[in-house]
Amino acid sequence: MTPTDLVTELAAYLEPDAPELSLSPAAFTSPELWRWEQERVFARSWLLVAHSGELAAPGSSVTLAPAGRPFTVSRADDGTLRARSALGPHRPDPAVEEWRGFVFANPDPDAEPLAPHLRRTGEELDAYRLSEMVPVASWTEEWLCNWKIAVQNAHENYHAMGLHPTTVALITPPGGAMEVRTESRWVTRLLSPFREPLPATALPLSAEQRATMYNCAVFPCGSLAAFGDSVIWITMIPLAIDRIEVRGGVLMHPAALAGQDRDALREQNEESAAVVNREDRLGMEAVQRVVGSRFAGRGHLSPKEPGVTAFYRSLARALVTR
Repeated sequence: MTPTDLVTELAAYLEPDAPELSLSPAAFTSPELWRWEQERVFARSWLLVAHSGELAAPGSSVTLAPAGRPFTVSRADDGTLRARSALGPHRPDPAVEEWRGFVFANPDPDAEPLAPHLRRTGEELDAYRLSEMVPVASWTEEWLCNWKIAVQNAHENYHAMGLHPTTVALITPPGGAMEVRTESRWVTRLLSPFREPLPATALPLSAEQRATMYNCAVFPCGSLAAFGDSVIWITMIPLAIDRIEVRGGVLMHPAALAGQDRDALREQNEESAAVVNREDRLGMEAVQRVVGSRFAGRGHLSPKEPGVTAFYRSLARALVTR
C-alpha cells in the first residue's frame, strides 16, 4: 500500500460509521508512512517529556529524540523551563508547557497551548492534587516495535487477559469494558473499572474514583493513569520505525508517603513496573515481528476496544490535516 492509500484508509475512521477494524499491517512497517508521521505528527504534536520532579533543580535536563529530531528540555536558573533543538541553531526552539507537574514539549514553536485541552481532565482529577505529587519511581526502556503498536495497546485493557494474567488482570474484570470520551484532537479520557474498589486512601477520593482507573491519553504517545494514592505516567517516544523509548514513573502524594521507607517503596514500584512492562514489551515485539508477514491482515476490533478507534481518529486528524 502507498502512504496515500494508508492515509485514505485512516481517514475512514473520521466518518460517523468508522470501520471497526484494525489498521492495515503496512501502517506499522511502511517507511513512507513513517516519513509522513515524522513531519505531520511528531514535528507538531505535544509530547509528554517528564515529570517536573525530574527537572526540579536549576540546570537539570531531559533529552528526547522523537522521530529523529532530538531536543533538550532544561530548568533555567530563574526556574523556567526551556527547550533547545539539538539539530543546530537554525532550528527553532520547541514550545514547552508545564501542567500540574507534567512537562510537555512541542517541536512547533507556534503550537496552540495544550493546557486548555486539559481543563476538564484537571477538574476531574482535582482530588488527586496532581501538582503536589512527587516521584517515587521511574524507568527508561527500549522496545523493538512501531510506536502505534504500543500506543494502541495502551488505549484498551482487553489485552490484560492475554499479556497480564497474573498482574493487571488480577485487579481488572475479565475483558472489562472501557468508557471513552474524546476531549479534543490532543486529549482522550479512558475510564476502566477495578474488580473491587480500592481501599480508603490519603486523598479525598469519591467512591466512584476508588472504583475506577482514570487514564488521560495525550496524543500522540503520552498518558497518565490515576488510581488510589498513585499516578503512573508513561510516554512512548519513537526512535525509529520499529523502535521506541518508553519513559515513565510512579507519583504519590506526600500525605501517602508519611512514615514509609522511600527506598523500599521505590524498589517495590520499579520491580512491579518492570514485570508489567516486560509483559507488554514481549507482546508488542512479537506483534512487530509478524506484522510484515504476507499472511497478516486487518482484524476486527472488539466492542470493548473503543479506545483504539479513538486513537486511530487522532492519528487520522494529524495525518490528514496540513
